Amino acid sequence: MQRELSYTELKNGCSADDFSFRSTAELEPLEGIIGQDRAVKAFDFGLHVKIKGYNIYMSGPSGTGKTTYAKASTERLAATEEVPLDWCYVYNFQNPRSPLALSFPAGEGRKFRDDMNELVQLFQTELQKVFRTEDYEKQKTELLRGFDEKRDALMDQMSKEAAENDFQVKTTNSGIYFMPVVDGKPVGEEEYDDLAEDVKDVIEKNSQIVQEKASAIMRDIRELDKESKRCVDQLDYKVGMFAIGHHVSAVQEKYEQNEKAVAYINAVKEDVLENISQFFEDEDDGEEGLASLLPMLSKKQPEDVTLKYKVNLIVDNSETKGAPVVTTFNPTYYNLVGEVEYDSEFGNLTTDFMKIKSGLFHKANGGYLIVQAQDILSAPQAWEALRRVIKTKEINMDAIREQLGTVVAPTLKPEPIPANIKIIMIGSSYYYELLSAYDEEFDKFFKIRADFDYEMPRSQENMLKIAQFIKGFTMREKTMDFDVSAVCAVVEYSSRSAERQNKLSTRFNHLAEILGEAAAWAKLDGAEMVTAKHVQKTIVEKEDRLRLYEEKLDEMLEENVIMIDVDGAEVGQINGLAVLDMGSYAFGNPSRITATTYVGKSGIVNIEKEARMSGQTHDKGVQIITGYLGQTYAQKFPLSLSCRVCFEQNYNGIDGDSASSTELYCILSSLAELPIRQDLAVTGSVNQKGEIQAIGGVTYKIEGFFDLCKKRGLTGKQGVIIPVSNIRDLVLKDEVVEAVKEGVFHIYPISTIDEGIALLMSTPAGEKDENGEYPPDSVHGKVMNKLKAFWKYAEGE
Repeated sequence: MQRELSYTELKNGCSADDFSFRSTAELEPLEGIIGQDRAVKAFDFGLHVKIKGYNIYMSGPSGTGKTTYAKASTERLAATEEVPLDWCYVYNFQNPRSPLALSFPAGEGRKFRDDMNELVQLFQTELQKVFRTEDYEKQKTELLRGFDEKRDALMDQMSKEAAENDFQVKTTNSGIYFMPVVDGKPVGEEEYDDLAEDVKDVIEKNSQIVQEKASAIMRDIRELDKESKRCVDQLDYKVGMFAIGHHVSAVQEKYEQNEKAVAYINAVKEDVLENISQFFEDEDDGEEGLASLLPMLSKKQPEDVTLKYKVNLIVDNSETKGAPVVTTFNPTYYNLVGEVEYDSEFGNLTTDFMKIKSGLFHKANGGYLIVQAQDILSAPQAWEALRRVIKTKEINMDAIREQLGTVVAPTLKPEPIPANIKIIMIGSSYYYELLSAYDEEFDKFFKIRADFDYEMPRSQENMLKIAQFIKGFTMREKTMDFDVSAVCAVVEYSSRSAERQNKLSTRFNHLAEILGEAAAWAKLDGAEMVTAKHVQKTIVEKEDRLRLYEEKLDEMLEENVIMIDVDGAEVGQINGLAVLDMGSYAFGNPSRITATTYVGKSGIVNIEKEARMSGQTHDKGVQIITGYLGQTYAQKFPLSLSCRVCFEQNYNGIDGDSASSTELYCILSSLAELPIRQDLAVTGSVNQKGEIQAIGGVTYKIEGFFDLCKKRGLTGKQGVIIPVSNIRDLVLKDEVVEAVKEGVFHIYPISTIDEGIALLMSTPAGEKDENGEYPPDSVHGKVMNKLKAFWKYAEGE
């Protein structure tokens, strides 16, 4: 007698006796995450390892709480760590196209920026004040007077030398020139032409002598002018240093521990003293007429001479507590590395170091950056930017526009900033395998993998944690509490989602959806607390919103458009079971499988494969059937069989090997010419030894056939044959459990093909005797005889 499952084996129920509380009002909210001990252990270890390359990849299905846990756990650790440095960019007086990066302890960057702004303001006021004093004007006048006297003396000497050679010195705006003197009178160009040739010769000779002497004197005058300017510059430097030196020294003393900052302040001082004139406003009214003619010029803002002394504070950690934790869902290239902005002036692009903007790398520097794998791989160049920072431990703001050659503009090369960032990337196992395959250094960059499971054991501890999770949800969303019956209903739903009696789902985003909707139904119902009734209504309503396609199929089954029998018996025809997965909703779909057999040598032909509607796994299942037939029947003669197997009225393709045993029964029925019960549906894969193997979606498959039988009318004989190894996967609806309890629906677990044969064909399968022969009245005996006959026909006997 074939074993039949008891109703108690069809689901793992949850009762109020499993808990000590009556409602979630008595519970504390959950802290941490449920059922992910391996992943949590790996993640927490990865957080504490501060060695290069120990970044973390969190893999697993969506909705298991990876991002929430990563953020909460990282923030908890980061709060105990040091606040990272502030970073500034300043003008590079040696190479203006490469701004310098200065670092300061947290909070001092802002102070440094303000101190430099104040210092530059002091420069303007103090310098203008000191250079307008009478004392400075007196010193400068006396200095210039001495040089003017020496210059006049040289000019007098030049005039004397010229007079001795009959020339006169003339000074104009364009320079100095010499006119010949004849008979005490200067001679112009027109008069010169009328002179006698011998007089001209004398003038030419004297002219050369005068030019040589004048050149020497002019050299002395130029040297004197240079010396004059140098002395004036020295005076200005001295006076300027007197005015601002003590202010500069005060700022340098304040930041004396920062050598780079002190050197920068010194460079500012030297540049100011070398360019003192820029701090004086030139009142030039001569341009007003031109500016009035060109409105563009009149609107142009005056150049800010203090711009290059400003400080661009790009990272300000003055308000930061502990190490930063940055989470991003838009990791574009520029969002990550920052960028240099541009202004457009009359069609030309201009920029400067004050237009350098920080990115997420700068904000997360010294802390943690949490990114989604799909986001980072979707943004152009983002993965390259991320791996470069991990590899070089520097944040280098190379403009992607320059790399791609898309913009011709002046570029800045800001000094790279040392990076100390732990990257936490969250994504599916698919992206992990993809990156491992296509980036040979990925495993070196992400040495820690925290793999989140989609299910967890259904232990008393985890059931209680789900109750605490519900409590946390009610507090966070400010909903009413759930009573113990509602908690039980949620636990049963979680077990059904995991499709295992001894497991619970870790897809907590799905549970949260159920909780939110159940609370809404309870509110509409005017209840004071969410009960099991509201949770069950939520599940029914949720499925109802998604079951349009299932209803259409049900209509076609009910109207016999899709032909399936649920009573009687037929040769070469059987009811198979499939699962249609619509993404957020799955349901069982019964289908008719038929087989025809005849003499030939083509073997088993899968019609779905011939029509290119069969997947690889299904094709494999058909090949296994050939192996079984050869193993069981073709030990003493070759198979001379042609067989066609088909999923009738299947137009969408099929995959999976869960129907391989079903197809085998159908073939054996055709060969043995024994009818198969149509009130039984079958699922399960088979191996070449005839053993029945586990399949997926067994719960949905059983419910799909039950729904059809219920609509056609339950006869009390209908049921489903499943693999023994799938018993623990049964989490059936109460309706099906009740039908089994009343004896109007049956579920038979089997472990071999022979057990299924006896059930389906009401005839023993048969066992080989010592001669390797089957009883002639058994199913195997009838199949063996048919195959022998086929062989003889094929051989022409």
